Amino acid sequence: MRVVRNLNRFFLLIITLLLIFSITVCAKKDENFYKVTEIHDGDTVTIVKYSFLGIGVKTEKVRLVGIDAPELAQEPWGRRAKNYLKKLLRESNWQVRVELDVQHRDKYGRILAYLWDKNGNMINYIMIRNGYAMVYTIPPNVKYADLFVEAQRLAREEKKGIWGKDGLTEKPSDWRKEHPRY
Repeated sequence: MRVVRNLNRFFLLIITLLLIFSITVCAKKDENFYKVTEIHDGDTVTIVKYSFLGIGVKTEKVRLVGIDAPELAQEPWGRRAKNYLKKLLRESNWQVRVELDVQHRDKYGRILAYLWDKNGNMINYIMIRNGYAMVYTIPPNVKYADLFVEAQRLAREEKKGIWGKDGLTEKPSDWRKEHPRY
């Protein structure tokens, strides 16, 4: 009997230590650094908001604020924008830092954010600068509006992506008006 009680105490101690360790590990996580688990299109992803022992327990959709990528049905640019965003995220090991502006959510409940890769590059900016998205600022979220306008000017001037030969023929916002929530 005594051996069983000691064994039970030992296992209880081990479980307690593991829980304390896991809580400590979770608490040390940078609160603005998240794993991307899904890419919906060129300007919307899903991140793991909360995890326990490496298992995602809450995910959230994030809309990259300040940009508008072609819709998936706007072929071929919708698919190209999504694939380019996927490439950027893969290069960042699917890890992003999230920066919020004034308004934190859109009317669909998505988080509105600037995403930064592991090297400190803003993904929203890169999407515009390389011609896979266009500027789409909605006040009050205009923190980087001037930077985005300059990036778009350069992309257009250099005829990159959607601004090049056989580029995008209709702005995503105009396309959505003609095809509401397809």
